Amino acid sequence: MPRPSSNGAVPWPDAYARLYTEKGYWTGEALGDALLAVADATPDAVALVDGDRALTHRQLAERADATALRLAELGLRPDDRLVVQLPNTLEFVVLTYACLRLGVIPVMALPGHRRHEISHLVGHSEAVGIAVPDVLKDFDHQGMGAAVADEYPAVRHLLVLGDKIGDGAVDLRELCAPPEGGPAEAEAARAAVDAYRPDSRAIAVFLLSGGTTGLPKLIARTHDDYLYNARRSAEVCGFGPDTVYFAALPLGHNFPLACPGMLGALLCGGRTVLGSPSPDKAFALMERDGVTATAVVPAIAQRWLEHRQGHPGADLGSLRVLQVGGSRLADHVARRVRPELGCTLQQVFGMAEGLLNYTRLDDPEDVICTTQGRPMCEDDELLVVDELGEPVPEGTSGVLLTRGPYTPRGYYRAEEQNARAFTEDGWYRTGDIVRLRPDGNLVVEGRDKDMIIRGGENISAEEIENLAYQVPGVARAAAVAMPDAELGERVCLYVVPEPGRTVTLADVHEVMERVGVARFKFPDRLVLVPELVATKVGKIDKKALRADITRRLGSE
Repeated sequence: MPRPSSNGAVPWPDAYARLYTEKGYWTGEALGDALLAVADATPDAVALVDGDRALTHRQLAERADATALRLAELGLRPDDRLVVQLPNTLEFVVLTYACLRLGVIPVMALPGHRRHEISHLVGHSEAVGIAVPDVLKDFDHQGMGAAVADEYPAVRHLLVLGDKIGDGAVDLRELCAPPEGGPAEAEAARAAVDAYRPDSRAIAVFLLSGGTTGLPKLIARTHDDYLYNARRSAEVCGFGPDTVYFAALPLGHNFPLACPGMLGALLCGGRTVLGSPSPDKAFALMERDGVTATAVVPAIAQRWLEHRQGHPGADLGSLRVLQVGGSRLADHVARRVRPELGCTLQQVFGMAEGLLNYTRLDDPEDVICTTQGRPMCEDDELLVVDELGEPVPEGTSGVLLTRGPYTPRGYYRAEEQNARAFTEDGWYRTGDIVRLRPDGNLVVEGRDKDMIIRGGENISAEEIENLAYQVPGVARAAAVAMPDAELGERVCLYVVPEPGRTVTLADVHEVMERVGVARFKFPDRLVLVPELVATKVGKIDKKALRADITRRLGSE
């Protein structure tokens, strides 16, 4: 079983760490230093655009250092954890950059999370602060953050982005404001922050797992491995100084953050433009800013294709690459991207736990449209096995296991989960069912894990079931994925009611609302049954339930 080090993260074995260093994957740099080096090399190039606000690489670096100093004045120090739940804004980028410079570890929450998830992340990471918007989409994040802070005495700071900052909270706009004074003051701030420089083997950021065992686990990504993650991704994806990357997905996700994402664009001296995936807004922004690359999930890609048919006049001529990942893109949809959007499709199959597979930009169209790519690193190890853990012949479907220089060897402080998710010799059991082609490309054919992917968001079936048992009248419950043309999958909840009782979907939603669960986890359909079909060993037969809901949808 993987054993954690003193900071709770599971280290790579020494022999592998030496190998990855000797091969140049790990460079011994902190992520903040790497970003700062780019600012020194291309100070006047535009780095970030948020609506009518724009920052050059120098201005972004100076703001980040000023913010890092203000965080230090609040008492934050290297290895302190800060739960970050912010929309795609300039302040998100500045705060993340500042944390990387100071050695404070951002815990990347998602805008859709609610008290149920944020409370868990704060408690598990032992966070000392929470960064939230005041109100977003009519939800009071500031009130939620204050309630969680009251629940955990270790939380000393509530950072709030917005117009109404409550008593005792820190105004995030002021925290992320430009430095005061001139060049001399900026240099002094840089020197002061340099004194806190984190070690490259230290944890840089916590990402969230999309696992099957209830609430998300924390994935500790080090400066060494995550810097390689972003740099190598940028290389594979053709990023450079002329890249204009559109961050359409929430930056708390690994995909738009560092695959290559915002970090990859910045590390190349390129530009990141922040915005919304809504087709009309996205098309206008891409035309205005000359976007060259962006990343979306299949549901958004389909909406963009449909919008394009009705709005052929939008100028998307600058767009060179559309990355699609998060779940499998249907082959027939993939074939529409080049003729209808005029850009190269790049399929991405990866995970916050590490391994990244990309179709290459110069691959034949058939490879681009029918596979999910191949590993980005020659030392990414892949093993496809059967249900007994034995390797399958090439071209045969099986469960994917992986190891590599940017795939951590275990979750943070999660020995029980690590015993299930990782082998004794460090292979990560991805839970994805794949077929490995002779050309090295993978075809994703399903999942062995009990997980639902709704519009690119991973949902644990076990978590939904645990919540369902809090609903009065529920005797047994099972959550499964049901197919959906728009979102890929939706949540279907099967329930066996207690004798003489009935249960409605509204009852389930009411309990989840009261607990404070992210809305994207709410079941979309409830099916009441007299019993749940079981396998020969007595477990709920999820495969049979998925087939059942597919039949029901077909008959409707």
